[in-house]
Amino acid sequence: MYKKLVDKKTKLSVIGLGYVGLPIALEFAKHVSVIGFDIRQDRVEKMKKGIDPSNELSASAFKGCNITFTSNPDDLKNASFHIVAVPTPIDSHNLPDLTPVIGATSSVGKILKKGDYVVYESTVYPGCTEEDCIPVLEKLSGLKFLKDFKVGYSPERINPGDKEHSLTTIKKIVSGCDKESLENIAKVYELVVKAGVHRASTIKVAEAAKIIENTQRDVNIALMNELSIIFNRMGINTFEVLEAAGTKWNFLKFYPGLVGGHCIGVDPYYLTYKAQEFRYHSQVINAGRFVNDSMGFYIAKQTVKKLIAVGKNVLHAKVLVMGITFKEDVSDLRNSRVADVVTELVSYGVKVDVIDPQANSEELKREYGFGLTTKIRNDYDAVIVAVSHKEYVNLKESYFKNIITKDAIIVDVKGIYRGKIKNFKYWSL
Repeated sequence: MYKKLVDKKTKLSVIGLGYVGLPIALEFAKHVSVIGFDIRQDRVEKMKKGIDPSNELSASAFKGCNITFTSNPDDLKNASFHIVAVPTPIDSHNLPDLTPVIGATSSVGKILKKGDYVVYESTVYPGCTEEDCIPVLEKLSGLKFLKDFKVGYSPERINPGDKEHSLTTIKKIVSGCDKESLENIAKVYELVVKAGVHRASTIKVAEAAKIIENTQRDVNIALMNELSIIFNRMGINTFEVLEAAGTKWNFLKFYPGLVGGHCIGVDPYYLTYKAQEFRYHSQVINAGRFVNDSMGFYIAKQTVKKLIAVGKNVLHAKVLVMGITFKEDVSDLRNSRVADVVTELVSYGVKVDVIDPQANSEELKREYGFGLTTKIRNDYDAVIVAVSHKEYVNLKESYFKNIITKDAIIVDVKGIYRGKIKNFKYWSL
């Protein structure tokens, strides 16, 4: 398989061209022939013009790439090595939603040939590839797993907005269904991953390794959020506490904040869901999820309490929320916990305006039912800086002075203005 790809006797396909799939497709397209597939024709048209719909990659990333973009699943017939990189979200009940990954698997299954490889990059619970995906591939292709086609799992590790840690510089976990497939998959990924690969012993080990990466971060951030709630009651600034504690060499430097997006805020639910199959109800992981999912409401309630404390009429209060994407310097709105802050404030009768230099207003309306404000007022009773976009980091106190009323509150979720706000009431986690 490796030799056929390198000699361009067959092609590699990437199914799902989002913030994970597109960088993978373009990087492979510098070495082998690639078919980039996405179900959304509007996204495909943009990529054909050298535009990344996720706003992560510049036009230069498309140059010199041997790639064909398509939304026609029949075109996948021309490939023999398929990489599935579609989202794995949760539903309204916080249960895994495998619709995208099963849909992508179905598309591949319908065109699968003898000798083909299918490698999954989507984050799933241990066992999903073998128990949920492979049966679909067998059913739709009429082929027999292991005898006719091979399957592997190589979890994505791309961090949106991070220009330092990219596909090529992060060590890649790879796994296969047998020794031959493991070596072939490893060699294929070694074409593009300069940092090298780690060969996991089984597909389930690779799936589990990925799921605990974000679960570990989630639990640690939850601890910081809980500490911030405790320290707030004590009148202690959490960031100052963490700065002091961080002087010890083995102190883990996690910080409080809103935990959203399609990784840290989602992946733990896949693990706790699978754990229940084995009659284990996870307490630590679920407790961490509860704390982190509650932080948006907590921030809104603290803002309302502080407005009341300075004599503001909440029903006539005006609040500006700066930043709505799930993290800094990205345009992705999926699972943004800032939306919880907005909806909770609105439930108190507060008038809320939202601005964000990275977000798209129409997409925001589709996702959460409200859009971006087109004109900033000069009489806000509170400003909540929810996301530390680069456009906000270096703002001076004078900026806020021009948009707020007397006795207004500045809420700094990420603590980026600590020590810089002297003349107004200031609060951070």
